Amino acid sequence: MNEKLWEQIEMDTLTSRLLAIGNLQNNPMGVSIQSFGQTMAYTVKSIPGPAFNVIKGLCGEDELLLDEIIDFYDEKHIPARFEIAPSHHSQSLLKALHKRGFYQIDFHTTLYKQLPGTIKPVNNAIEIRALHQDEFQTFADIYTQGFQMPSFLLEGVAQNNAVLYSLPEWTFYLALVDHEPAGVGVLFCNEKGGNLAAASTLPTFRQKGVQSALIQQRFQHAQEIGCKWIVGQASYGSGSQRNMERAGMRVAYTKAIWVRDESL
Repeated sequence: MNEKLWEQIEMDTLTSRLLAIGNLQNNPMGVSIQSFGQTMAYTVKSIPGPAFNVIKGLCGEDELLLDEIIDFYDEKHIPARFEIAPSHHSQSLLKALHKRGFYQIDFHTTLYKQLPGTIKPVNNAIEIRALHQDEFQTFADIYTQGFQMPSFLLEGVAQNNAVLYSLPEWTFYLALVDHEPAGVGVLFCNEKGGNLAAASTLPTFRQKGVQSALIQQRFQHAQEIGCKWIVGQASYGSGSQRNMERAGMRVAYTKAIWVRDESL
């Protein structure tokens, strides 16, 4: 198993994204990235929620750094959220989290596929092409509608993805059905491998194979540029996980999500 490699690809993806956002003039989103041993702690003050405010790579070796990690979040008034992969856990580490008021709240699945490998042809009824640089409003509209996000976040989503467009590790795709924008997909690739970094479909175009087509397109691109592995993440048992499994990906592991009981 290559669990550490797959998790590193995931961390590289988030680090690349947040460094690009943080490098905007005066760091308007309040991005902060801090390493604690092997553990990476990410915060984005202006973007609430768990996607960018998360702790990855926590392992037993970093148990003595737990208080420093938690203080890092407390000082920013941002809830600490730990993602713990199975190979990194230990009874001592989990007891230490519990002692500090944390508990497991959810599961999150990481999937993988070895490349080169069999890639199904993209559905001819769905057109997949590279997103143009002037289409990030369209990207944001599809992304926010697909995830039922409030409309006031649209500009932020557009800006925070547009800053990645010129970076060689990032590729953005637009899916069209009958020439109408229907879905988006994002691929991150570096020397370690590829990551299905983000994807969304407009509700009116679901159940038409849009996400399956976007997954296959990203497989193909990752394979063409020499990636040996491609990974993806999804809520446990979700439609996204099923789409990845149908595309030939296998479950690598399921992360445990730990948060603090704020009522204590």
